[in-house]
Amino acid sequence: MNNKRPSPNDQNTLSSKPVKANDEYPGNAGPSTKKINVRSNALLVSPKQKGNPLLKFIINIPWEYSDIVPDYVMGQTTCALFLSIRYHQLNPDYIHDRLKSLGNAYNLRVLLVQVDVADPHHALKHLTRICILADLTLMLAWNAEDAGKIIETYKIYENKPPDMIMDRSGTAPYQKLANAFTTIRSVNKTDATTLLSTFGTLKDIVNASTNTLTLCPGFSFLKAERLHKVLHEPFLKNNYNKV
Repeated sequence: MNNKRPSPNDQNTLSSKPVKANDEYPGNAGPSTKKINVRSNALLVSPKQKGNPLLKFIINIPWEYSDIVPDYVMGQTTCALFLSIRYHQLNPDYIHDRLKSLGNAYNLRVLLVQVDVADPHHALKHLTRICILADLTLMLAWNAEDAGKIIETYKIYENKPPDMIMDRSGTAPYQKLANAFTTIRSVNKTDATTLLSTFGTLKDIVNASTNTLTLCPGFSFLKAERLHKVLHEPFLKNNYNKV
């Protein structure tokens, strides 16, 4: 009997295989604290992934082939399985078998799905249910480059502190206000910084007259007039038809 699996580049009909019960997915029993011995700082890649185009786009970190159960290991407790929707359509049992083999050895388990069919919605709905039951994080990529960058980013941020991706609340309001001013025609970032450093608060900027605004470096009368007009326009326009 020929047990060879179809190539990920083959295409067939979508699977109607029902999602199995929770006990089919060991990862759903709860996060594991077991750590995998990573031999180096490199991204570990399963030999099963040889020939996957996404590897060409992992250029900012070192990677090496290793005898691992998942397709990629991005850290001691982080791994990823790769699956293209086209391959899933041909091999509906593939992801179930991989999850059984994976067990719950990793705390963060990513299912990286490459969307490579015209109508992926039915398959994505099925895979989303699997991810919920198996405690997987579903990540979508629309091409090989996107997929490679997702894996690369997980590895890059492996040892980064949380504040690397958190909103910096101390500077956020000032920056948001400066960005709001730059949406006004002819007002650039330098102008916005000048306004905030000169007047200090939004209230003082709003209350300033056109002539006062022209005292700021870089503010012509036309620019000051335009800014003053925008700041004093009503938020709501009366759209009722006049009788």
